[in-house]
Amino acid sequence: MSSDFPALRDEILRLKKERNAVILAHNYQRDEVQDIADHVGDSLELSRTAAKIDCEVIVFCGVHFMAESASILSPDKTVLLPETEAGCPMADMISVDAPRPVRTSFPGFANPPAYVYPPEFTLKAIKRQYPGVPVVAYVNTTAEVKAESDICCTSANVVKVIESLPGDTVICIPDKNLSLWAARNSTKKVIAWDGYCNIHERATPEDVVRAKEEHPGALVMAHPECRLDVLESADHVTSTSGMLRFAGSSAAKEFIVGTEIGLMHRLRKENPEKTFYPLRRDMVCPNMKKTTLRSVASALRENRYVIKVPESVRLPAKQALDRMLAVS
Repeated sequence: MSSDFPALRDEILRLKKERNAVILAHNYQRDEVQDIADHVGDSLELSRTAAKIDCEVIVFCGVHFMAESASILSPDKTVLLPETEAGCPMADMISVDAPRPVRTSFPGFANPPAYVYPPEFTLKAIKRQYPGVPVVAYVNTTAEVKAESDICCTSANVVKVIESLPGDTVICIPDKNLSLWAARNSTKKVIAWDGYCNIHERATPEDVVRAKEEHPGALVMAHPECRLDVLESADHVTSTSGMLRFAGSSAAKEFIVGTEIGLMHRLRKENPEKTFYPLRRDMVCPNMKKTTLRSVASALRENRYVIKVPESVRLPAKQALDRMLAVS
């Protein structure tokens, strides 16, 4: 542990009290950031929690679209994103009107993927191609994309959301892996966008075989952002919150975790008598790891970086979220 951690923790606690703030940390955040947070969870769960709390400031330790969701649900509160460069490559893979600037480099990783989409790959373009077909937007999207969609979904409720819609066809954006998993478990035809999480995408069926050979008594939990051939090899496919519930209720004592390794911290804290192994040790999101205790303290001290979704976008985006919550 860094020698300045205790001092930073004390400063954060003092500033949090002074500013009537709540600190939210996604399950993929650094261990020490999760430990300083008031609430740890998945992105939408955290935003919904913050909306119910009597506070003036929300510090969202996550990535940009997550802070946007907090702003959508809590328009009267100040939402701070400690690291302004903490983005999501998958969310960047879809835009409403024109291609968004897409990150093509991931420092620290060999052979990083590059994403280049031509101008015709926009949400409005695919809606014109399939007129009248409802659009289901994964919460891992920008506020603008949510606002242009009919309804949102999470990795946990995507099938239920799709099944709730009229007609026999839906457009599901932007994660092709989540879409394929939903199609496998739904009666609907799913038109999938060709996006993906570069962290989950790197897991392969060979990784599952290897992990099972190394830990023959362990159950494999896989996030539906993983490839379909990985999901078909897993013992349980679920969201991060679902993994926490499954690990806690299962009689098994060992688990192989097929998602970003930040979840391992909470899994181990909540289940000290059980053992958890990463499916791959390099399932590390560099954007999620940008946030540090120092940046959390700076966010509170200097009121940076404020995320505010304009009303023209917030209201239709909230409608898409509300429709999902009504289904759930």
